[in-house]
Amino acid sequence: MNPNIPSIEQLKEIGLPAPVSYAPQTWGWWVLLGVLVIAVLLVGARRYWQWRRDRYRREALVRLVELRSHSDQLSALRELPELLKRVALSLPNPVGASGAALGGEDWQAFLARHSSQPLPADFSQQLAQLAYAPDAVLLAMPGDKRQQLFDTCKHWVEHHHVAA
Repeated sequence: MNPNIPSIEQLKEIGLPAPVSYAPQTWGWWVLLGVLVIAVLLVGARRYWQWRRDRYRREALVRLVELRSHSDQLSALRELPELLKRVALSLPNPVGASGAALGGEDWQAFLARHSSQPLPADFSQQLAQLAYAPDAVLLAMPGDKRQQLFDTCKHWVEHHHVAA
């Protein structure tokens, strides 16, 4: 056997380095971590508060979907103005409370003021017609006009502005 050829008996264990902690070693990282945790908690609390605040909106959208698929179109159309008024009363600000007494042009102005896009100029009149017109008038309403009313109501409920 040649002494210059390495043999397996000559191998030795390599010493491992000391373990390194993953925790930050300086106080600045702890401060940054604390600020991030507080920011995440604040954002989470605000989202939760908004989610709870918009409960009325989610319930109204569910009711709109039910009304749209309702077999009795007459009762579904009759309920649209009431639903929008309930949504206006549910607004989480003092302006929503004054929505109960509004009618006609004031109701139209209220809906337009809280809408994210322009509403039809006679939207409040259409809602009044849905509430008070004889059944024959509502049954004679074209299907595309009914769909447009449902779409406008859905868009208003989804996107109306709420003062925080």
